[in-house]
Amino acid sequence: MGETVLVTGGAGFIGRSVCRELLERGHRVRVLDALIEQVHGEVDGSKMLPSDVELIVGDVRNGDVVTKALQGTDSVINLAAEVGVGQSMYAVERYTSVNDVGTAVLMEKLIDRPVRRVVTASSMSIYGEGLYRDADGTLVQDAVRSAGAGDGQSWEPVDAEGRPLQPVPTPEWKRPDLASIYALGKYVQERTTLIMTGAYGMEGVCLRLFNVYGPGQALSNPYTGVLAIFSSRLLNDQKPVIFEDGEQRRDFVHVGDVARAFADALELPQAAGGVFNIGSGQDRSVREVAQSLARAMGKKGLDPEIAGKGRIGDIRHCFCDTSLAADQLGFEATKDFEEGLAELAQWVASQTAVDRVDAARAELEARGLVA
Repeated sequence: MGETVLVTGGAGFIGRSVCRELLERGHRVRVLDALIEQVHGEVDGSKMLPSDVELIVGDVRNGDVVTKALQGTDSVINLAAEVGVGQSMYAVERYTSVNDVGTAVLMEKLIDRPVRRVVTASSMSIYGEGLYRDADGTLVQDAVRSAGAGDGQSWEPVDAEGRPLQPVPTPEWKRPDLASIYALGKYVQERTTLIMTGAYGMEGVCLRLFNVYGPGQALSNPYTGVLAIFSSRLLNDQKPVIFEDGEQRRDFVHVGDVARAFADALELPQAAGGVFNIGSGQDRSVREVAQSLARAMGKKGLDPEIAGKGRIGDIRHCFCDTSLAADQLGFEATKDFEEGLAELAQWVASQTAVDRVDAARAELEARGLVA
């Protein structure tokens, strides 16, 4: 028999897919979501939720609202968070309040109303730079690079002798290197979940999500996932803007695969206490992804604009070692990337989007966060 599952942030892009997956598996779903305008401006998540989801509109930092939302629940999936590396570097109080304090309030209320399991969304951003291998074959966990390449230096990390490092898939055992306030907050959410569930007889699981994409992202939010940002630009017949030289490599995973991972993490006994990477296991350059999306949207003439500048808090390469989730959870992403892009492009074509990318870039530059 299914459980009653509270999904915080459940009206968001990932949350809606998680809700649908849980319902398909026979669970009852309650959502707590603040429906903030930056996320839900032109994509009203509350109207896109399945009809049999119970929605409570409220802030995860409000203890009374959280107490109400927890009544009669068996498990929690904690997705509530402010999302955006760049914005976190100046909206410090807001990101810390929602991500750190919000999770603290949730966990504090769970002391009196414990549940079987809490699954929290973490992020690949906690790794900072991904894992590398040097010319001698030694793995490097603490790769560093120049803040910018405007002086003729390469964007690529190098070893102490100036030799280039080779990026390799990043596993869960790599030491965190918290390069932004957003990354710091996600790590706090992760550790808070595992500490508190362990102390109070509950089970905790954390999923470190790589770059999630798919239909339903907030196209007018300039701090959301890169594919949604590119989609907004292309929809408005503007070139996608790529920082650095576009050769930075990432792992893009479809939201449907991510939803399945959350449901697995909620249900499988062997997931308890674990921290798992969730990605596709395939890496692509950001330039390549922008070009592929333009083709999928029928905008072949809009090649990306290469900014040649870097942002404070950005990293060069980080892509997913999927072996732990495969071995312990049997999880494997199955969505073909080109098929996923075609699905995204079809959805974007039916939307309208306010392109706020230039304004967001100007704000970062004005604050000295672009080098």
